[in-house]
Parts: sequence; structure tokens; C-alpha cells
Amino acid sequence: MTTEETVLIVDDHTLFRNGLKLLLGQYFPKMCVREVGNGSEAVDYCDKKLPDVILMDINMPVMNGIEATKTILRKYPQAAIIALTMHGDHQYYYQMIEAGAKGFLLKDADPEHLMLAIKQVKTGRHFFSEEILYGVIRNIHQFDNNLFINDLSRRETEILQLICAGFSNSEIGEKLFISKRTVDNHRAKLLEKTQSKNTAQLVIYAIKSGLLRL
Repeated sequence: MTTEETVLIVDDHTLFRNGLKLLLGQYFPKMCVREVGNGSEAVDYCDKKLPDVILMDINMPVMNGIEATKTILRKYPQAAIIALTMHGDHQYYYQMIEAGAKGFLLKDADPEHLMLAIKQVKTGRHFFSEEILYGVIRNIHQFDNNLFINDLSRRETEILQLICAGFSNSEIGEKLFISKRTVDNHRAKLLEKTQSKNTAQLVIYAIKSGLLRL
């Protein structure tokens, strides 16, 4: 990482912020790490300078992480936000997915998972810890159970399955012998057809439509 790259920690617990800041310093010594205590402060910070990655807590005073994520992404759709959550917060997972977060990680995750999540969302990918993804799947019946009509083409279905397998657009292009731009166009069409905002919603769509079985 270069000295210009910035990660913003958004959490109302000072000790957690300090610990996370030290951890990031060990793994990414050249990274510029900034911190704020609630969602409103995060929005204000992004209005001045959009960080490369935002580590967003969900439960915070003044403005919670869900509202902050919605506000930031409405202003800056390119923002790379990783939701930080605790075990048992399943009711918030889907709300953060709908808000548009690009990553989801438990607060007690291994440091290596955090570093991988930062690297992936910074380069335009998504990252979901297995615990959170399976938490969403286990509780999927609590949310909207109206399946979209599956009118995907064979190519769209193929690309969706590869997206669910964790492949990037470039990797999908190589596997299918098509250009990354073509995959980008298919991905945009998939998001439109399935009324999804991000990869997590595409995965949920694939599961609910029977295109992906776990």
C-alpha cells in the first residue's frame, strides 16, 4: 500500500479503535489510519476526503453504521465499506447488505481475514466472512421471501455462479474466454435484473432461486 492510501475506522469504542489501529500499523506500516466515533462523523470525514477503505461498526450513537453507509454511498457510490459486526447481530446483516456495504467481517475475526478483506474491497472486490454469509443464509426466511422471476440467460446464470464462487470479473473473463468489459456489462445487467445492489444480494438471489446450493 502507498502512503496516500487511507483507512477510516468508524466505531464508538475507543479501545477497539486503538487496538485496530495498532493492528493495521503492524500489517500495513505505510497506511494512513484515521478514526471517528460515529456515523455522522464518518459522513463528515468522507465529505472532506474519501478514504480508500472504511471499517464501519453497525451499532453506534448519533448515527448508526447502516444509516452512515447509506448516506456515504448515496454521495460516493465508489466508497469501499466493510461492515464490522458482532456474533448474534443477524438482524443487521441484511440491512447492511441492502445499504450497499462491500465487505462483512466479525469483530473477532482473525487479523489475516481483516487484511484480506481490506485488500479485496480496495481493488473493487467484495469480501464476506463465512460466518456472516451463513448467518444470512440461515436467517433468509426472516426477510423478503418473494423470489424474482428467473429470466436470466444461460450466460448470465454462468457468470452469476462464478461470482458466487468468488471470482473477480477479470478471472471470470479468462475462464469464459470473454473480455472483462463484457463481464462488467453482464454483471451490471445481473444487478439490474435481480434488483441487487452488491455481490451479497446476488448470492442471496442465487440461493433463493435455486441456482446456488450450499
